[in-house]
Amino acid sequence: MTQLRAFHEQGKKWAGIDAIEGKVRDMWDKNVIEPANITIQAIKSAVEAAIMILKIDDVIAAVGKSTGGEGSSNKSGEEGEIEE
Repeated sequence: MTQLRAFHEQGKKWAGIDAIEGKVRDMWDKNVIEPANITIQAIKSAVEAAIMILKIDDVIAAVGKSTGGEGSSNKSGEEGEIEE
């Protein structure tokens, strides 16, 4: 790892660890560039999933408020209207 960091500090941004040989190599020369694309896509997918979860949570919270869910009094749909 120290050798890899040294290569990166020297400006060799494509330096990476060759898992087969166990040495630091230029990954561009070895045509190993896909893992960066996979990582970027994984981050994008995680962000999209988090946004969807937050949106669903907002919808559930809004439905709970409009139907008199948790913490509401004994009222029907509209304010000021009292059940008999």
